[in-house]
Amino acid sequence: QVQLVESGGGLVQAGGSLRLSCAASGRTFSRDALGWFRQAPGKEREFVAGISGSGVMKKYADSVKGRFTISRDNAGNTVYLQMNSLKPEDTAVYYCAANSANIVMGSYDYWGQGTQVTVSS
Repeated sequence: QVQLVESGGGLVQAGGSLRLSCAASGRTFSRDALGWFRQAPGKEREFVAGISGSGVMKKYADSVKGRFTISRDNAGNTVYLQMNSLKPEDTAVYYCAANSANIVMGSYDYWGQGTQVTVSS
């Protein structure tokens, strides 16, 4: 059974940092693109960052460029999101996802349950 489990969310003050992790299991994900999305209350889910299976290609939403960094472990089954200089507008539920076609900006097949990130001003 395929599972993606996020961890690392929490409450942080503006300007602080958090590191999200997502562990994928049930099959190998080393050839999948992995991504992070977020959904704030009353808003649609949006793409935050994505990384290709090889780890070479990385994409970021304009709103997080220069502040967030996506990476994955060598085995390819864990993806991380290092979030620095957090702002109150970063408050959202963060989801990780996998794209079996390895298209970073494509449609994602598998989703985690989400982890809450709250940034206080």
